[in-house]
Amino acid sequence: MTIRFAKPADIEQWMRLVVKVKDNFPGLETESAIAEHRETVLSFIQKGGAICAENDGKLTGILLFSKRRCQLCFLAVDPDCRRQHIAWEMVRLMLEQLPPDRDVTVSTYREGDPKGTAARPFYKKIGFVEGPFAEEFGSPVQILVLRR
Repeated sequence: MTIRFAKPADIEQWMRLVVKVKDNFPGLETESAIAEHRETVLSFIQKGGAICAENDGKLTGILLFSKRRCQLCFLAVDPDCRRQHIAWEMVRLMLEQLPPDRDVTVSTYREGDPKGTAARPFYKKIGFVEGPFAEEFGSPVQILVLRR
């Protein structure tokens, strides 16, 4: 497995993985939302804020982050490849790019939401703590904070 920064040439594989996991993310319900997300991914790639995991030429994990906001914006691992520490390795590379003296945030589903049953324990295991409640794309979420 290789963890690396994404390139524009990765976009087709990246979007296939997004479509595969889209039901776990608010705001990806329509074709137009997927098309908009594609443009967002390309923008993140240009800014150096897109990381992917690759195994035998196939993308198995994807992560978007904002250096300016110190925020993990999107993280997904192919359901067929979970439990292989792919998410942690991508987060580790992301953290190396962010200022060590600034907290990092991520929004995820609130406690009790079935869609958050994998994400919340993962974020807590690597040190994120619960922060304020919010709403994104019409979905109730909670901000988790990694204190640094």
